[in-house]
Amino acid sequence: RLGVDKDVTKMNKLLKQLLLVCVCLFALTGQAIADSLSDAERAYHAKDFAKAEKLYRPLAKQGNADAQSRLGFMYYLGQGVPQDYYQAVKWFRLAADQGNDNAQFNLGVIYDNGQGVPQDDKEAVNWFRLAADQGNADAQFNLGMMYDRGEGVPQIYSEAVKWYQLAAKQGNASAQFYLGVMYDNGRGIPQDYKKAVKWYQLAAKQGNVYAQFNLGMMYDNARGVPQDYKEAVKWFQLAAKQGDAKAQTNLGAKYDKGQGVPQDYALAYMWVNIAAVNAPASELKQLAASYRDSIAKKMTAQQIAKAQQLARKCTANKFKGC
Repeated sequence: RLGVDKDVTKMNKLLKQLLLVCVCLFALTGQAIADSLSDAERAYHAKDFAKAEKLYRPLAKQGNADAQSRLGFMYYLGQGVPQDYYQAVKWFRLAADQGNDNAQFNLGVIYDNGQGVPQDDKEAVNWFRLAADQGNADAQFNLGMMYDRGEGVPQIYSEAVKWYQLAAKQGNASAQFYLGVMYDNGRGIPQDYKKAVKWYQLAAKQGNVYAQFNLGMMYDNARGVPQDYKEAVKWFQLAAKQGDAKAQTNLGAKYDKGQGVPQDYALAYMWVNIAAVNAPASELKQLAASYRDSIAKKMTAQQIAKAQQLARKCTANKFKGC
């Protein structure tokens, strides 16, 4: 029995040594994968897509979900590889099946748009929900949109608000804007202009053009805030410089009326003319053109020529210095 005990002791020591070696090897392998992934990420963010693809591919083939997701994204956009939605779906699905929330979100987008797969709102909702439940803010926003529009799910505004709130609290600007819209219109939640302003402000400060325009409207019409034409002009101007035709028209109106800015027919004509030219064929385009013509009646031919020159310069410089 003593001999057996010695053998058992030796065997236990050997097993411990083997386990230690295995753990060390696993740690080294894990570190090597992490290093390779970091190298791939650096190459990707440096826009060296060819190098990034070479680094991601072996990791993706080894089953690394982050690499699979990124490789799918590169196929989706055609970065370092020919654009191929079918390959994008393949790699997104491999990563999504491992629970990668970014891949799940992207699969939702793929099904929502019908790219590389038949368009399927219900399947899009399924993937958005899986990612949203993991806290993915983009997926939470998109899931809110599906409920807002009744696509793939029944139209339930309160459910849309729920998902917008979750995404908005994570700083998603689109969700903040849409949550503001819900409060503004009392859709799925009691109407509250002050809360609408709060969410518009958060989105507008992140550069969301629609929030900037709506915030200008809130100040212009004293909804949730005291009427303040200067503040309205500020937000209309920010949205106008991003190319928003409605904001351009409203900014022109402020110069026409001298509200929040000194009255200036040349600048009024400039902004409304830009809106009339750039707006898509719609009622807004006709309205802007009609308004421009009404402003022109207050101007001399020389003033109109100056305003047209200002408009050309403004658009040529992509609204810098306007």
